[in-house]
Amino acid sequence: MAVVEWITLAVWGLAEMALRVRERLAGRGGSATDHGTRVLIAVSLGAALALAGVLAHHGARLWPGARVTGVAVMWAGIGLRIWAIFTLGDSFRTSVEVHQGQRVIDRGPYRLIRHPSYTGLMLVLIGIGVADGTWLSLAAAALVPLPALLYRISVEEKVLVKNLGEPYADYESRTKRLIPRVW
Repeated sequence: MAVVEWITLAVWGLAEMALRVRERLAGRGGSATDHGTRVLIAVSLGAALALAGVLAHHGARLWPGARVTGVAVMWAGIGLRIWAIFTLGDSFRTSVEVHQGQRVIDRGPYRLIRHPSYTGLMLVLIGIGVADGTWLSLAAAALVPLPALLYRISVEEKVLVKNLGEPYADYESRTKRLIPRVW
């Protein structure tokens, strides 16, 4: 793995750790309505990264320049995730919980999709798979964590509809989950 990939992974890892530290210091990030999704996502991310790293040395190679493309996609994902987190502000959590007075946010990346931080996360993972350089590493990085993220989205949307009511149901009817105008 090239130095720029390691730096990119380090920035992403530090940003994710900073989120958890921020939550802990603010007394947030409970898991009462989480249904284990935060742990499931963490485990699936670790498995995806490990498997993608192993598979980077096996199977058909991607196109020349895949490493540069992969790193660019990783940075796009980090940028989207950070934008989404800053747009939500105090309402962002790494667990599934709603705070008193929380409102539906439909500005910034939330204009187009309901879960841009997860789209950003998926872009980071796809970028890792592409940068690793094989179709197998790309498949592992993109597909291993996908069931955990889809489960998390399901849990999260039920909690948001229950707690935010009609405004969130209306927002759901106007936006797609992860890919603008697609899904």
